[in-house]
Amino acid sequence: MVMRRSLDIAVERLPFAKPFHISGHVFTESAVVVVTVSDGLHTGRGEASGVYYLGDNEATMVAALEAVRGDLANGMTRAELQQALPAGGARNAADCALWELDARREGVPVWKLAGLPEPKPLLTTFTLGADDPSVMAEGARAYADARALKLKLTGDLDLDIARVRAVRAARPECWIGVDANQGFKINELDPLIVALVDCGIALLEQPLARGCEADLDGFASPIPIAADESALTLADVDGLVGRFQTINIKLDKCGGLTEAIAIARRARALGLDVMVGNMVGSSWAMAPAWLLGQLCDVVDLDGPTFLATDRNPGIVYSDGLIDCPEAVWGQRALSATAAT
Repeated sequence: MVMRRSLDIAVERLPFAKPFHISGHVFTESAVVVVTVSDGLHTGRGEASGVYYLGDNEATMVAALEAVRGDLANGMTRAELQQALPAGGARNAADCALWELDARREGVPVWKLAGLPEPKPLLTTFTLGADDPSVMAEGARAYADARALKLKLTGDLDLDIARVRAVRAARPECWIGVDANQGFKINELDPLIVALVDCGIALLEQPLARGCEADLDGFASPIPIAADESALTLADVDGLVGRFQTINIKLDKCGGLTEAIAIARRARALGLDVMVGNMVGSSWAMAPAWLLGQLCDVVDLDGPTFLATDRNPGIVYSDGLIDCPEAVWGQRALSATAAT
C-alpha cells in the first residue's frame, strides 16, 4: 500500500542583484516554482525556472503540476512522472523532489541512488552578460577567483568581437567560452570563429537558431560548437551528431535529473562531449545539476551568483569551483521538520 503524500506547489520570485543581458532579453528576476513532497516522515524538494524561450513560465508550470497533483499525492513514481508530464520546468521540479524524497526514504544520497560518481567540487564557468566591452572586461576582473568564464554575445558581429577581445585582455589566464544564444547566421560564423580562435576561446555555444541545425552540415570549426536550444531532450541527441561536438544539458529543458542522466549517457555513447548549464535559480536548482556535472566536461552552474539572496544553506563557490554541502539538497534522510 502506498502512503499518501502531502504536496505543496509554490511560486517564488528571486530578484537579481542587477539586470542580466543576453541576445534579445534582459532579466531582472527569476520566477521559480518549488515543489515539496512529503510522506509524513521524509521530504523532497525541487525547484524549476522553466524555459523562457518556449513560453514555459511559472503559470504554465503550476498548471501542469496541478493537473497531476492527485497522482503525485497518491505515490506517482519518477518513471510514471516521465510519462505523465512533458519535458520542461514542471517535470523538473517534481522529478527532483521525488529524487530527494526517495533518497531520504532509502537513507542514501541522491548520487548513490542514481548510480552517479561520488560528488566532488567542480570547476564552473562564471557568466558575463552582454554589455559594453569595457564593462565586460571590468566584470571579468571582478570575478577574481574565476578560472573559467562564459561570455554572452548578441549577434552584433563587430561588437561581439570587441567584447571577446576586451575580456581576453582582462583575463589572459582563464578558460573562456562564448554563448551566442542563437544570435548568428551561418554566413557570419567564419569571421566570428577567426576572432574566437585568435582570442583562444574554447567553446562556441548555440550560434544559430534552433531549427537551423542542418546549416552546420559540413561546417568545419576549429572550436567545438555546443548545442543548447538545439538540444532540449533525449529525442534531440542523435540528430546533433556531425553538427555539434558538445551538448549543453539543462534540467529545466529536459524535465529533470532522470532524463538529464539519460542524455549524458547517450551523448557519451555517441562520442559527444557533455556540458551542464542552468536557467538561473537558487541552490536548490543547482544541487541536482551539480550531481549531473560529475559526468560532464564543462560545468556552467553559477545561477545563484546572479541573485540578490540565495538559500541558506546554499552552494559554495570558492577558487573557481562549485561545491554542494550535504545539507543543501539530495542527501541522506532528514526529518520532515528539518527539511522544510
